[in-house]
Amino acid sequence: MPANVFDRLRALVLSVFLIAAFAVPALAGPFEDAVAKFANDEFSDTDEAIGLIASSGNALAFPIISALQDGRLSADPESKKVFVTGADGKIVDAATGAAVASLPAGAAAVRLNNRLRRTVEAALGSLTLLSPDPAKRIAAAQQVFKSHDEAALPVIDGALAKETNKAAKSAFAEARAAILLYKADASDAEKLESIAIIKARGDQEALALLTGLGSDASPPVAQAAAGAITSIQSNLAMWSMVQNAWYGLSLGSVLLLAAIGLAITFGVMGVINMAHGEMVMIGAYTTFVVQEVIRTSYPGLFDYSLLMAVPLAFLVAGALGVVIERSIIRFLYGRPLETLLATWGLSLVLQQAVRTAFGPTNREVGNPSWMSGAFELGQITITYNRLWILCFTLAVFAILLAMLRYTALGLEMRAVTQNRRMAASMGIATSRVDALTFGLGSGIAGIAGVALSQIDNVSPNLGQSYIIDSFMVVVFGGVGNLWGTLVGAFTLGIANKFLEPVAGAVLGKIAILVLIILFIQKRPRGLFALKGRAIEA
Repeated sequence: MPANVFDRLRALVLSVFLIAAFAVPALAGPFEDAVAKFANDEFSDTDEAIGLIASSGNALAFPIISALQDGRLSADPESKKVFVTGADGKIVDAATGAAVASLPAGAAAVRLNNRLRRTVEAALGSLTLLSPDPAKRIAAAQQVFKSHDEAALPVIDGALAKETNKAAKSAFAEARAAILLYKADASDAEKLESIAIIKARGDQEALALLTGLGSDASPPVAQAAAGAITSIQSNLAMWSMVQNAWYGLSLGSVLLLAAIGLAITFGVMGVINMAHGEMVMIGAYTTFVVQEVIRTSYPGLFDYSLLMAVPLAFLVAGALGVVIERSIIRFLYGRPLETLLATWGLSLVLQQAVRTAFGPTNREVGNPSWMSGAFELGQITITYNRLWILCFTLAVFAILLAMLRYTALGLEMRAVTQNRRMAASMGIATSRVDALTFGLGSGIAGIAGVALSQIDNVSPNLGQSYIIDSFMVVVFGGVGNLWGTLVGAFTLGIANKFLEPVAGAVLGKIAILVLIILFIQKRPRGLFALKGRAIEA
């Protein structure tokens, strides 16, 4: 009996010893084993390690894979230890998170190839699927949609089950559909449902995903994918037309803003002002000066710089316009050729003056925060600066219409436009109206310069880019008619943007010019001709 007890005790001790011996390496666990694979310096082992770590749920998973992507993950082949070097230079053991004083002498960065880089991007996308920030979850789901990595499917399913944000839920559903579409063992029913979801998305990425589907797909799946591709292509073609129309409206708003002042001076005074583009340039440089003062003295007011520049540009350009009319234009009425040459020479003088004062190079004019960035509307992209310029142009147009209709100066300008001699006989000082009209047109050109400074280079040649287009808009719409200028600007802007993809930028402008010449042959007074005895005579 004692011998039996002794044998049992000896067996128990031996068992405990064996359990303890084998438990030591077992304590490492699957996460630590996966991390150690990085030290093998084999692409296949690295690929396997990425998948295991990404699906482990360990808190260290994201820092490890992020460090791998940035080249901050190092491995020591002798000790099989892996280390993460943080952005602050601190080093930690990748398996335990414990701080390390320095890297071992034999440690080297873990290598990646192009295929592994795509795997890392997909893994990082999977790891951010559970972020508390909805924007990060959506971005992660978009990344999984592009990579359609099967390893992310369990995470996607779990995230989709508990997601409450509508946009994120839709992004998760699209990512899941992309994975199932390429999953070898997914059923046809699952793939058909996935195609329907991807088709509903309808963008270029969805088209690329369906186009890349292999030829080994079953006939029902291949037929559904072909139908979805055709539908998406038609949808994208329609959105492309909408995008071109938006670009045309944007260009039209710029042309309207540049031409509206010219329409006033040309319509009322009959003056071909070749220096009108330089008034636009002066408005842009006024914006530059305002921003420079704010940057150096009042940086907190930068977001209000354009609001301050608008009245200043109007006053500077308007005052210069009055001076030009009083000193040059008034002596050349009735002599159109001399007026054209004089204003062309004046434009050269103004350009050289600006070069002397500010230099010949482009000047930086910044965008306020409320004019920066863009947003998506359907399948088109709308930038905030273009949208604000369109709204600003329409506001200027409405204010100008109200001024011409309801103010004394506006009534006098309309009277002089329709019949100068009759207006003079009624006691209207036509010379004063001419000066104020030229100043008003120049001031509006200065305001146009403020807007153009946000989308074009501010240089001494800024105005020359718009003067010809401005004359085309005025002649096409009807000389002196603001509604004609509005319709003409947007018509030419949209036509130009639809012709550019077909004929190119230069040939597109030539085609527009030829069409205007042909149009003027039929309607010499433009789309909307002004009515009046003097005009009709």
